[in-house]
Amino acid sequence: MAKINMKTPLVEMDGDEMTRILWELVKEELIKPFVDLKTEYYDLSVQNRDKTNDAVTSEAGQAIRRHGVGVKCATITITEARKKEYALKNILPSPNATIRAILDGTVFRKPINVNRIKPAISSWKHPIVIGRHAYGDIYKNTEMTIDSPGKVEIVFTGKDGKERRALIADMKGRGVVQGIHNYDDSIHSFARSCFRYALDEKLPVIFAAKDTISQTYDARFREIFNNVYETEYKNEFAAKKIDYQYTLIDDAVARVVKSEGGFLWACKNYDGDVMSDMVASAAGSLAMMTSALVSPEGYWEYEAAHGTVQRHYYRYIKGERPSTNPTALIFAWAGALEKRAALDDIEPLEKYARSLRNITLRTIESGVMTSDLASLAGCDSVDSWRFIETIAEGLAAAA
Repeated sequence: MAKINMKTPLVEMDGDEMTRILWELVKEELIKPFVDLKTEYYDLSVQNRDKTNDAVTSEAGQAIRRHGVGVKCATITITEARKKEYALKNILPSPNATIRAILDGTVFRKPINVNRIKPAISSWKHPIVIGRHAYGDIYKNTEMTIDSPGKVEIVFTGKDGKERRALIADMKGRGVVQGIHNYDDSIHSFARSCFRYALDEKLPVIFAAKDTISQTYDARFREIFNNVYETEYKNEFAAKKIDYQYTLIDDAVARVVKSEGGFLWACKNYDGDVMSDMVASAAGSLAMMTSALVSPEGYWEYEAAHGTVQRHYYRYIKGERPSTNPTALIFAWAGALEKRAALDDIEPLEKYARSLRNITLRTIESGVMTSDLASLAGCDSVDSWRFIETIAEGLAAAA
Protein backbone atom coordinates (compact mmCIF):
# COMPACT_ATOMS: atom_id res chain seq x y z
CA MET A 1 0.00 0.00 0.00
CA ALA A 2 1.39 3.40 -0.99
CA LYS A 3 1.94 5.74 1.93
CA ILE A 4 0.31 9.18 2.09
CA ASN A 5 2.82 11.92 1.28
CA MET A 6 3.25 15.07 3.35
CA LYS A 7 4.42 18.45 2.04
CA THR A 8 5.33 20.35 5.21
CA PRO A 9 6.71 18.77 8.39
CA LEU A 10 4.99 18.80 11.75
CA VAL A 11 6.97 20.06 14.72
CA GLU A 12 7.31 16.95 16.89
CA MET A 13 8.14 17.41 20.58
CA ASP A 14 9.01 14.20 22.40
CA GLY A 15 8.49 13.86 26.14
CA ASP A 16 9.06 11.77 29.23
CA GLU A 17 8.40 8.49 31.00
CA MET A 18 5.45 6.28 30.01
CA THR A 19 4.04 8.75 27.52
CA ARG A 20 7.41 8.77 25.70
CA ILE A 21 7.21 4.98 25.36
CA LEU A 22 3.65 5.17 24.01
CA TRP A 23 4.54 8.11 21.75
CA GLU A 24 7.02 5.99 19.82
CA LEU A 25 4.63 3.03 19.74
CA VAL A 26 1.81 5.15 18.30
CA LYS A 27 4.13 6.50 15.58
CA GLU A 28 5.50 3.08 14.62
CA GLU A 29 2.22 1.13 14.70
CA LEU A 30 -0.47 3.64 13.77
CA ILE A 31 1.14 6.36 11.64
CA LYS A 32 4.28 5.28 9.79
CA PRO A 33 2.69 2.24 8.08
CA PHE A 34 0.17 4.61 6.45
CA VAL A 35 1.89 8.03 6.23
CA ASP A 36 5.30 9.07 4.94
CA LEU A 37 5.69 11.02 8.17
CA LYS A 38 7.69 14.25 8.03
CA THR A 39 8.54 15.96 11.31
CA GLU A 40 11.03 18.45 12.66
CA TYR A 41 11.98 16.64 15.86
CA TYR A 42 12.74 18.19 19.26
CA ASP A 43 13.64 16.10 22.30
CA LEU A 44 11.92 17.75 25.27
CA SER A 45 12.87 14.98 27.68
CA VAL A 46 13.84 16.29 31.07
CA GLN A 47 17.44 15.19 30.47
CA ASN A 48 17.77 17.08 27.18
CA ARG A 49 16.10 20.20 28.53
CA ASP A 50 18.63 20.14 31.35
CA LYS A 51 21.53 19.50 28.95
CA THR A 52 20.56 22.43 26.70
CA ASN A 53 19.63 24.75 29.59
CA ASP A 54 16.09 24.65 28.16
CA ALA A 55 17.13 26.13 24.81
CA VAL A 56 15.51 23.17 23.08
CA THR A 57 12.08 24.17 24.41
CA SER A 58 12.33 27.70 23.02
CA GLU A 59 13.61 26.31 19.72
CA ALA A 60 10.57 24.02 19.51
CA GLY A 61 8.20 26.92 20.15
CA GLN A 62 9.84 29.01 17.43
CA ALA A 63 9.66 26.03 15.05
CA ILE A 64 5.88 25.94 15.51
CA ARG A 65 5.79 29.59 14.48
CA ARG A 66 7.71 28.65 11.30
CA HIS A 67 5.76 25.54 10.32
CA GLY A 68 2.34 26.37 11.77
CA VAL A 69 1.52 23.03 13.42
CA GLY A 70 3.13 21.10 16.28
CA VAL A 71 2.37 17.96 18.27
CA LYS A 72 3.69 17.48 21.79
CA CYS A 73 4.12 14.52 24.13
CA ALA A 74 3.61 14.94 27.88
CA THR A 75 6.66 16.27 29.74
CA ILE A 76 7.89 16.42 33.32
CA THR A 77 7.60 19.74 35.13
CA ILE A 78 10.73 19.79 37.27
CA THR A 79 10.44 19.93 41.06
CA GLU A 80 13.11 19.46 43.73
CA ALA A 81 12.19 15.76 43.90
CA ARG A 82 12.45 15.38 40.12
CA LYS A 83 15.74 17.30 40.05
CA LYS A 84 17.19 14.82 42.52
CA GLU A 85 15.67 11.78 40.80
CA TYR A 86 17.15 12.66 37.40
CA ALA A 87 20.36 14.31 38.71
CA LEU A 88 19.55 17.60 36.95
CA LYS A 89 21.50 20.84 37.14
CA ASN A 90 18.54 23.20 37.44
CA ILE A 91 14.83 23.49 38.08
CA LEU A 92 13.61 24.71 34.69
CA PRO A 93 10.23 26.27 33.84
CA SER A 94 7.30 24.16 32.65
CA PRO A 95 7.88 23.48 28.93
CA ASN A 96 4.16 23.95 28.32
CA ALA A 97 4.31 27.42 29.87
CA THR A 98 7.35 28.34 27.76
CA ILE A 99 5.74 27.22 24.50
CA ARG A 100 2.41 28.86 25.36
CA ALA A 101 4.19 32.14 26.06
CA ILE A 102 5.93 31.98 22.66
CA LEU A 103 2.67 31.27 20.81
CA ASP A 104 0.40 33.44 23.04
CA GLY A 105 -2.52 31.16 22.38
CA THR A 106 -5.56 29.71 24.10
CA VAL A 107 -5.78 26.03 25.07
CA PHE A 108 -9.08 24.35 24.21
CA ARG A 109 -9.71 21.05 25.98
CA LYS A 110 -12.67 18.81 25.19
CA PRO A 111 -13.63 15.38 26.59
CA ILE A 112 -13.55 12.40 24.24
CA ASN A 113 -16.94 10.79 24.76
CA VAL A 114 -17.77 7.13 24.12
CA ASN A 115 -21.17 5.57 24.71
CA ARG A 116 -19.89 2.77 26.96
CA ILE A 117 -18.40 5.24 29.46
CA LYS A 118 -20.97 7.23 31.42
CA PRO A 119 -19.86 10.50 33.06
CA ALA A 120 -19.61 10.57 36.84
CA ILE A 121 -21.96 13.56 36.77
CA SER A 122 -25.20 12.05 35.50
CA SER A 123 -26.69 15.35 34.27
CA TRP A 124 -23.91 15.84 31.69
CA LYS A 125 -25.29 15.04 28.23
CA HIS A 126 -22.96 17.13 26.07
CA PRO A 127 -19.19 17.83 26.25
CA ILE A 128 -17.96 20.80 28.27
CA VAL A 129 -15.10 22.55 26.47
CA ILE A 130 -12.51 24.34 28.60
CA GLY A 131 -10.94 27.44 27.04
CA ARG A 132 -7.78 28.03 29.08
CA HIS A 133 -5.76 31.23 28.85
CA ALA A 134 -2.24 30.10 28.07
CA TYR A 135 -0.13 33.00 29.31
CA GLY A 136 0.91 34.48 32.62
CA ASP A 137 -0.47 34.22 36.16
CA ILE A 138 1.45 31.75 38.36
CA TYR A 139 3.05 30.13 35.29
CA LYS A 140 5.19 33.23 34.74
CA ASN A 141 5.51 34.19 38.40
CA THR A 142 8.32 35.47 40.58
CA GLU A 143 8.55 34.06 44.09
CA MET A 144 10.58 34.78 47.17
CA THR A 145 11.06 33.23 50.58
CA ILE A 146 11.05 35.82 53.37
CA ASP A 147 13.40 34.94 56.22
CA SER A 148 12.79 37.81 58.64
CA PRO A 149 10.35 40.62 59.46
CA GLY A 150 10.09 43.39 56.90
CA LYS A 151 7.98 45.17 54.29
CA VAL A 152 7.07 43.55 50.95
CA GLU A 153 5.98 45.88 48.13
CA ILE A 154 5.10 45.86 44.45
CA VAL A 155 7.16 48.54 42.70
CA PHE A 156 6.55 49.78 39.15
CA THR A 157 9.30 51.98 37.65
CA GLY A 158 8.20 53.75 34.48
CA LYS A 159 10.45 54.62 31.56
CA ASP A 160 10.49 58.16 32.91
CA GLY A 161 11.92 56.91 36.21
CA LYS A 162 8.78 57.59 38.22
CA GLU A 163 7.78 54.91 40.70
CA ARG A 164 4.46 53.53 41.94
CA ARG A 165 4.40 51.37 45.05
CA ALA A 166 1.82 49.19 46.74
CA LEU A 167 2.26 47.36 50.02
CA ILE A 168 1.78 43.59 49.79
CA ALA A 169 2.43 42.74 53.41
CA ASP A 170 4.18 43.93 56.54
CA MET A 171 5.82 40.59 57.28
CA LYS A 172 6.02 39.74 60.98
CA GLY A 173 8.26 36.74 60.40
CA ARG A 174 9.11 33.99 57.92
CA GLY A 175 6.82 33.51 54.93
CA VAL A 176 6.57 33.49 51.16
CA VAL A 177 5.51 36.03 48.51
CA GLN A 178 4.59 35.76 44.85
CA GLY A 179 4.22 38.23 42.00
CA ILE A 180 2.21 37.54 38.83
CA HIS A 181 1.38 39.53 35.72
CA ASN A 182 -0.55 39.56 32.44
CA TYR A 183 -0.87 41.77 29.35
CA ASP A 184 -3.95 43.42 27.89
CA ASP A 185 -2.96 42.18 24.42
CA SER A 186 -2.82 38.58 25.63
CA ILE A 187 -6.19 38.86 27.37
CA HIS A 188 -7.70 40.35 24.19
CA SER A 189 -6.32 37.41 22.18
CA PHE A 190 -7.74 35.00 24.76
CA ALA A 191 -11.19 36.56 24.54
CA ARG A 192 -11.23 36.62 20.74
CA SER A 193 -10.03 33.01 20.52
CA CYS A 194 -12.82 31.87 22.86
CA PHE A 195 -15.55 33.78 21.04
CA ARG A 196 -14.35 32.61 17.61
CA TYR A 197 -14.16 28.99 18.77
CA ALA A 198 -17.65 29.25 20.25
CA LEU A 199 -19.06 30.62 17.00
CA ASP A 200 -17.41 27.83 14.98
CA GLU A 201 -18.81 25.17 17.34
CA LYS A 202 -22.12 26.99 18.06
CA LEU A 203 -21.51 26.94 21.82
CA PRO A 204 -22.56 29.49 24.47
CA VAL A 205 -19.67 30.93 26.49
CA ILE A 206 -19.24 31.32 30.25
CA PHE A 207 -16.21 33.25 31.49
CA ALA A 208 -15.50 32.92 35.21
CA ALA A 209 -13.02 34.70 37.48
CA LYS A 210 -13.00 36.23 40.98
CA ASP A 211 -13.32 39.98 40.49
CA THR A 212 -15.10 40.45 43.85
CA ILE A 213 -11.76 39.70 45.54
CA SER A 214 -9.27 40.55 42.78
CA GLN A 215 -10.83 43.89 41.92
CA THR A 216 -7.98 44.98 39.64
CA TYR A 217 -6.38 41.82 38.18
CA ASP A 218 -9.43 39.61 37.62
CA ALA A 219 -11.61 42.64 36.95
CA ARG A 220 -9.35 43.51 34.01
CA PHE A 221 -10.13 40.12 32.44
CA ARG A 222 -13.86 40.71 32.96
CA GLU A 223 -13.69 44.19 31.43
CA ILE A 224 -11.76 43.07 28.34
CA PHE A 225 -14.01 40.05 27.73
CA ASN A 226 -17.11 42.22 27.99
CA ASN A 227 -15.69 44.90 25.69
CA VAL A 228 -14.57 42.39 23.04
CA TYR A 229 -17.95 40.67 23.13
CA GLU A 230 -20.02 43.87 22.94
CA THR A 231 -17.98 45.51 20.18
CA GLU A 232 -16.97 42.52 18.03
CA TYR A 233 -19.09 39.41 18.56
CA LYS A 234 -22.50 40.21 20.06
CA ASN A 235 -24.35 40.34 16.74
CA GLU A 236 -22.80 37.11 15.48
CA PHE A 237 -23.72 35.37 18.73
CA ALA A 238 -27.30 36.59 18.44
CA ALA A 239 -27.52 35.36 14.85
CA LYS A 240 -26.49 31.87 15.98
CA LYS A 241 -28.73 32.04 19.05
CA ILE A 242 -25.92 31.54 21.55
CA ASP A 243 -24.95 33.85 24.37
CA TYR A 244 -22.06 35.01 26.56
CA GLN A 245 -22.12 35.59 30.29
CA TYR A 246 -19.65 36.37 33.04
CA THR A 247 -19.92 34.84 36.50
CA LEU A 248 -17.77 34.21 39.56
CA ILE A 249 -15.60 31.10 39.44
CA ASP A 250 -17.25 29.56 42.51
CA ASP A 251 -20.70 30.13 41.02
CA ALA A 252 -19.52 28.60 37.73
CA VAL A 253 -18.31 25.43 39.49
CA ALA A 254 -21.66 25.02 41.26
CA ARG A 255 -23.57 25.54 38.01
CA VAL A 256 -21.37 23.29 35.90
CA VAL A 257 -21.88 20.19 38.03
CA LYS A 258 -25.66 20.60 37.73
CA SER A 259 -25.68 21.44 34.04
CA GLU A 260 -26.26 19.33 30.91
CA GLY A 261 -22.96 20.55 29.45
CA GLY A 262 -22.71 21.79 25.89
CA PHE A 263 -20.88 25.09 26.43
CA LEU A 264 -17.43 26.68 26.39
CA TRP A 265 -16.11 27.50 29.86
CA ALA A 266 -13.41 30.17 29.54
CA CYS A 267 -10.93 30.15 32.44
CA LYS A 268 -7.80 31.98 33.46
CA ASN A 269 -4.58 29.99 33.26
CA TYR A 270 -4.56 28.13 36.60
CA ASP A 271 -8.35 27.79 36.78
CA GLY A 272 -8.30 26.15 33.35
CA ASP A 273 -5.51 23.80 34.38
CA VAL A 274 -7.51 22.53 37.36
CA MET A 275 -10.99 22.57 35.83
CA SER A 276 -9.95 20.73 32.66
CA ASP A 277 -8.69 17.85 34.81
CA MET A 278 -11.95 17.89 36.77
CA VAL A 279 -14.02 17.78 33.58
CA ALA A 280 -11.82 15.03 32.07
CA SER A 281 -11.94 12.88 35.19
CA ALA A 282 -15.69 13.30 35.63
CA ALA A 283 -16.20 12.47 31.95
CA GLY A 284 -14.26 9.20 32.35
CA SER A 285 -10.48 9.58 32.35
CA LEU A 286 -7.68 12.16 32.10
CA ALA A 287 -6.56 10.22 29.02
CA MET A 288 -9.89 10.99 27.31
CA MET A 289 -9.40 14.70 26.70
CA THR A 290 -8.23 16.53 23.58
CA SER A 291 -6.02 19.60 23.97
CA ALA A 292 -5.20 22.14 21.26
CA LEU A 293 -3.31 25.41 21.70
CA VAL A 294 -4.65 27.93 19.18
CA SER A 295 -2.63 31.08 18.50
CA PRO A 296 -4.31 34.26 17.24
CA GLU A 297 -1.70 34.25 14.46
CA GLY A 298 -2.92 30.86 13.25
CA TYR A 299 -0.39 28.50 14.87
CA TRP A 300 -1.64 25.20 16.33
CA GLU A 301 -0.12 22.87 18.90
CA TYR A 302 -1.79 19.57 19.82
CA GLU A 303 -0.94 17.62 22.97
CA ALA A 304 -2.23 15.14 25.53
CA ALA A 305 -3.86 16.95 28.44
CA HIS A 306 -2.44 14.58 31.07
CA GLY A 307 0.95 13.95 32.68
CA THR A 308 3.74 11.46 31.98
CA VAL A 309 2.06 8.56 33.88
CA GLN A 310 4.98 8.15 36.26
CA ARG A 311 3.69 5.13 38.21
CA HIS A 312 3.13 3.11 35.04
CA TYR A 313 6.62 4.02 33.82
CA TYR A 314 8.19 2.61 36.99
CA ARG A 315 6.33 -0.65 36.32
CA TYR A 316 7.42 -0.61 32.68
CA ILE A 317 11.13 -0.30 33.49
CA LYS A 318 10.74 -3.34 35.77
CA GLY A 319 9.63 -5.34 32.74
CA GLU A 320 5.84 -5.08 33.02
CA ARG A 321 3.42 -4.08 30.26
CA PRO A 322 1.09 -1.60 31.96
CA SER A 323 -2.41 -0.78 30.76
CA THR A 324 -1.89 2.94 30.07
CA ASN A 325 -4.48 4.69 27.94
CA PRO A 326 -2.86 6.31 24.83
CA THR A 327 -6.10 7.78 23.44
CA ALA A 328 -5.18 11.43 24.15
CA LEU A 329 -1.78 10.89 22.49
CA ILE A 330 -3.45 9.32 19.45
CA PHE A 331 -5.93 12.19 19.22
CA ALA A 332 -3.07 14.71 19.47
CA TRP A 333 -1.37 13.12 16.46
CA ALA A 334 -4.68 12.88 14.60
CA GLY A 335 -5.47 16.54 15.26
CA ALA A 336 -2.02 17.73 14.15
CA LEU A 337 -2.09 15.60 10.98
CA GLU A 338 -5.61 16.77 10.13
CA LYS A 339 -4.64 20.42 10.58
CA ARG A 340 -1.46 19.92 8.50
CA ALA A 341 -3.57 18.26 5.81
CA ALA A 342 -6.07 21.13 5.79
CA LEU A 343 -3.34 23.77 5.54
CA ASP A 344 -1.50 21.88 2.77
CA ASP A 345 -4.65 20.65 0.98
CA ILE A 346 -3.88 16.92 1.30
CA GLU A 347 -7.26 15.20 1.29
CA PRO A 348 -5.95 11.61 1.84
CA LEU A 349 -4.08 12.74 4.95
CA GLU A 350 -7.18 14.49 6.28
CA LYS A 351 -9.22 11.33 5.67
CA TYR A 352 -6.59 9.18 7.41
CA ALA A 353 -6.57 11.44 10.49
CA ARG A 354 -10.35 11.19 10.81
CA SER A 355 -10.17 7.43 10.36
CA LEU A 356 -7.52 7.17 13.10
CA ARG A 357 -9.84 8.93 15.53
CA ASN A 358 -12.94 6.95 14.53
CA ILE A 359 -11.24 3.56 14.69
CA THR A 360 -9.78 4.39 18.11
CA LEU A 361 -13.29 5.16 19.38
CA ARG A 362 -14.71 2.03 17.74
CA THR A 363 -12.00 -0.03 19.43
CA ILE A 364 -13.10 1.26 22.83
CA GLU A 365 -16.77 0.79 22.00
CA SER A 366 -16.05 -2.83 21.03
CA GLY A 367 -14.84 -3.53 24.57
CA VAL A 368 -11.07 -3.38 23.97
CA MET A 369 -10.03 -0.90 26.67
CA THR A 370 -7.21 0.01 28.99
CA SER A 371 -7.70 -0.34 32.74
CA ASP A 372 -8.86 3.24 33.39
CA LEU A 373 -11.90 2.72 31.15
CA ALA A 374 -12.47 -1.00 31.70
CA SER A 375 -13.14 -0.44 35.39
CA LEU A 376 -15.90 2.02 34.45
CA ALA A 377 -17.39 -0.14 31.71
CA GLY A 378 -17.30 -3.35 33.73
CA CYS A 379 -15.14 -5.34 31.31
CA ASP A 380 -11.64 -6.82 31.18
CA SER A 381 -8.71 -4.59 30.28
CA VAL A 382 -5.84 -5.05 27.83
CA ASP A 383 -2.34 -3.62 28.02
CA SER A 384 -1.34 -0.59 25.94
CA TRP A 385 0.38 -2.72 23.31
CA ARG A 386 -2.70 -4.84 22.63
CA PHE A 387 -4.91 -1.75 22.55
CA ILE A 388 -2.70 -0.11 19.91
CA GLU A 389 -2.41 -3.37 17.95
CA THR A 390 -6.19 -3.59 17.74
CA ILE A 391 -6.40 -0.04 16.37
CA ALA A 392 -3.66 -0.86 13.84
CA GLU A 393 -5.65 -3.89 12.68
CA GLY A 394 -8.70 -1.66 12.19
CA LEU A 395 -6.69 0.87 10.19
CA ALA A 396 -5.24 -1.84 7.97
CA ALA A 397 -8.69 -3.28 7.32
CA ALA A 398 -10.05 0.16 6.40
CA ALA A 399 -7.15 1.07 4.11
